[in-house]
Amino acid sequence: MSLAATESLMQFIVKPDVRMVRGRGSYLWDEHGRRYLDFVQGWAVNCLGHSPHVLDAAVRAQLDAVVHVGGAYHNQPSLALAKRLAELSGLPRVFVGGSGAEANEAAVKLARKWGQLHKPGAYEVITALDGFHGRTMAMSSATGKPDFDRACRPSMVGFPKVVFGDLEAATRAIGDRTVAIMVEPVQGEAGAVVPPDGYLPGLRALCDRVGILLIFDEVQTGIARTGPLFAHQADDVRPDIMTLGKGLGGGLPVSAMLAREEVACFELGDHGGTFTGHPLLSAGALAVLAHITTATHTLEREASAHALEKSLRVIAARHGLRLRGRGHLWGLVLPTARAEQVRDRAFALGLLLNAARPDVLRLMPALDVEPALIETMEELLDRALA
Repeated sequence: MSLAATESLMQFIVKPDVRMVRGRGSYLWDEHGRRYLDFVQGWAVNCLGHSPHVLDAAVRAQLDAVVHVGGAYHNQPSLALAKRLAELSGLPRVFVGGSGAEANEAAVKLARKWGQLHKPGAYEVITALDGFHGRTMAMSSATGKPDFDRACRPSMVGFPKVVFGDLEAATRAIGDRTVAIMVEPVQGEAGAVVPPDGYLPGLRALCDRVGILLIFDEVQTGIARTGPLFAHQADDVRPDIMTLGKGLGGGLPVSAMLAREEVACFELGDHGGTFTGHPLLSAGALAVLAHITTATHTLEREASAHALEKSLRVIAARHGLRLRGRGHLWGLVLPTARAEQVRDRAFALGLLLNAARPDVLRLMPALDVEPALIETMEELLDRALA
């Protein structure tokens, strides 16, 4: 009997008929001892690769202290994480949650609360076509992926969509009910779509001009995935609200919603959650941030990103593909809709890739993936594409 037939878990995507049992760095091993070079890393979650020692040490130490105290009491790791994120981002108010979707829900909730106070009647949050913000009811409606909300219709109201990268379209969409614009600085789920130059600064200027909020969903792009610690820093733009997830925990389910002081208008009882500010997860996130922000890792990361882009440009030129992305988030656009075929062929060769769209392969390796492993990826991907 196949693995899928014996599992009790609900299945939402087709998965290979193996169990992954061990990971270290850029490699995963299945139950049969077969090794896979991982250029997906849990969908950009494992920013330091599988089972990094810095995360292991922090989690073990916190396990010996306290695992969970609940939202009714402060704990030191979550206070320290909030302070560090505020220092790094310039956004002084921080909510620590458990998933990117939860952080985005909190961001929209905060924006609507702000709208009640400062723009009575305003509640709409403009989002982008092909954008992705999570799988909750509200975030499925906010997401611009075609038919993404089909399983939970009717959709929740209040999320008009516009073309990503089109300032004029965003301007036209603003009305009396608009409270914010929410976009990813680089669209991840769509396959590493980089906006045109001036788009993010243009959104900042637009929001300032009409008096609405700018929200950057950095769940995937944050924590140095595209180069700088936060992707919007490449454009020297600061949002009113920012969300983080994925790489923040280096493999642990932790997220954050950050806001400017003037926007942080939640009152007592407006928000919370059983696992918010979780000490174990916060301790892990602190360890990830401490490592990511060292000068040594920054240099390693920059060298790795340079080698990765160089290798992918060779692949793209050799096979007539289009390359887009930044840092350690890249999309290879194929001439035909065969991304899943290439992904499956790569899997058979021992390389893990993501088919982000029918014609787009997405690569999200560890931020410090070694040049030698990038060369191995190039060789295996070359064979899969052939």
